[in-house]
Amino acid sequence: TFNRKLAEVRRVDWVVYAKPPFGGPRQVLAYLGRYTHRVAIASSRLISMTDDRVAFRWRDYRHGGRTKIMTLDAHEFIRRFLLHTLPGSFHRIRHYGFLANRHRAARIELCRKLLASPIQQADAPKVECDAVTAVSLPVARRCPCCGGPMVTLGIWRCGQAPTSPFWNDTS
Repeated sequence: TFNRKLAEVRRVDWVVYAKPPFGGPRQVLAYLGRYTHRVAIASSRLISMTDDRVAFRWRDYRHGGRTKIMTLDAHEFIRRFLLHTLPGSFHRIRHYGFLANRHRAARIELCRKLLASPIQQADAPKVECDAVTAVSLPVARRCPCCGGPMVTLGIWRCGQAPTSPFWNDTS
């Protein structure tokens, strides 16, 4: 099914229209720079550094998002800060395109519709392993843990090697 859809998309003569940005390229770079080049902690959250101890503000989401103050040894603060830095030539971009936060639910629904994929119910109860019998699929076509349908991606006979590359994951 995937290869058939891919072949259909490749036959389309795509036309891409991109308007020039309203404020010009500098405004676009400034906007994207706020998201792609953020550091682990903003300077405005730092309160003080005294006697090798760093104090900063943080939000406690377990208690209603209240702002609290934490004081750490300088070495521990630096250790935690460095956990959020990336190696050279890596860029931090969380989600973009149809996975961007603003319209994620609507875009995923549209993707499912375009791919003719069934919509998953978010409020459906989780099926435990021992309750799989309620699913009407044959036993060989169900996931042994959740009871959901399984999709066969490939079948190999004993001693047969998979075609190379078997799975091309570009994510």
